[in-house]
Amino acid sequence: MSRFLLQRLLSTVPVMAIVATIVFLLLRFSAGDPAAILAGDAATPATIAAIRARLGLDQPMAVQLVRWFWQLLHGDLGTSIISNQGVAHLIADRMAPTLALSATTILFAIVVAVPLGVVAAWKHGTIIDRAVMTLSVVGFSMPVFVLGYLWILGFAIRLRWLPVQGFSPLSDGIGPFLAHLVLPTLTLSVIYIALIARITRASVLEVLGEDYIRTARAKGVPERAVLMRHALGNAAVPIVSVIGIGVALLIGGVVVTESVFNLPGLGRLTVDAVLARDYPVIQGIILVFSGVYVLVNLAVDLAYVLLDPRIRY
Repeated sequence: MSRFLLQRLLSTVPVMAIVATIVFLLLRFSAGDPAAILAGDAATPATIAAIRARLGLDQPMAVQLVRWFWQLLHGDLGTSIISNQGVAHLIADRMAPTLALSATTILFAIVVAVPLGVVAAWKHGTIIDRAVMTLSVVGFSMPVFVLGYLWILGFAIRLRWLPVQGFSPLSDGIGPFLAHLVLPTLTLSVIYIALIARITRASVLEVLGEDYIRTARAKGVPERAVLMRHALGNAAVPIVSVIGIGVALLIGGVVVTESVFNLPGLGRLTVDAVLARDYPVIQGIILVFSGVYVLVNLAVDLAYVLLDPRIRY
């Protein structure tokens, strides 16, 4: 196991290097010049050229890439072009809202989606099954920003039950903290619930046809124990896999959700950096997101051993 873990950790190095290179090239080939944004609309070409020289953007692309990799090797994500602050410092300041939203979304989605999938498989072919699958299709098809504005209109503006936007840190109290996360969590978790529920239904439905399920029922094992211990336990590997894969949907949804609800997290920072063509900030955030995704998939692989004793690395 330790050898496998070491190999997977070492394999993240070339993966992160490839991601960093692709992001760097895409930003350089995309439209927009951060020097022109800094200089303003009335700037002369000479002023823009001077800013480009100060930022090092006038150097060959290969030189810029090597210089950035050299900074990464020393643990330096660079300095923001717009705010002149360290990228690592900016990311650390914006990390708390994103972590809070991601944690509540994952927990809420798992708590809701797994029982829905199990019930849909248990009641296969009934109106309950069709209702759950219909809701899954609708949830998977609904754009995140549209759903967010619907929640705001219903629960924040008309009913006035919840705040419209913003973030309250946990230090201000558990009540305000959760109140500001309810609507973003509901918005972001819908597509996640739809994905997990469909995979849970398919996995449990396949397991329910196995011989050991019929044997457990013939022995008089209660149906709840059959579903939760035998069926769900043996169907857990695909479910955990899709939870790990769904982190990609979660990362993409965070950017949109934080913009809709004005949460000061990494998603909002990404949007601001893209609009300002702040290359170092964009590169640093994408590297952080990529690293999280790689580590989550590693944790999923390690969870397989706990869920299925037949799996060995």
